[in-house]
Amino acid sequence: MEENEIEIFVKSNNLNVKYLVNTHCHIDHILGNAFIKSNYNCEFYAPQLDIPLLEILPQQASMFGLSAPKSPLPQKYISEDLILSIGEIEFKFLFTPGHSPGEFCVYFQDNKICFSGDVLFKESIGRTDLWGGNYQTLIKSISEKLLIMPNEVRLLPGHGEETTIGYEKLNNQFINSINH
Repeated sequence: MEENEIEIFVKSNNLNVKYLVNTHCHIDHILGNAFIKSNYNCEFYAPQLDIPLLEILPQQASMFGLSAPKSPLPQKYISEDLILSIGEIEFKFLFTPGHSPGEFCVYFQDNKICFSGDVLFKESIGRTDLWGGNYQTLIKSISEKLLIMPNEVRLLPGHGEETTIGYEKLNNQFINSINH
């Protein structure tokens, strides 16, 4: 069903899929890799530290009573030195481990938009009880990479509603516990 939705969206908007980017490699963010890679001629990027998670996709799926095809491996690894573009719009990557060992956020600095993956959510943070999670590392990532952004930066998380850095500074209990 999701595969059909992707195909319809890509075709109806006359899009050219240029990149497949995994911010991290937990099951809910990599299930579509095989479909995307086999149906679109795109470059595949993923965090090198999360490759062990990518390689055990079938085992991750079985833990949730699901089945999943093996994921292809990325052609390139994400790093903080990597800058990609979509047309004239450039974006970079921020290394933000803690939810997973290798997670990255995707930052469109000029547009003041950050895809925060499963690092920071509206009024919450990513889980740290899954494969490779670490609470202290996650809090450090949020403090050093996200909270230094301007307040108006829009956060588009991997789950849930969008928010802003400023809103989270005022309303996120996890961030408030860092600052006090």
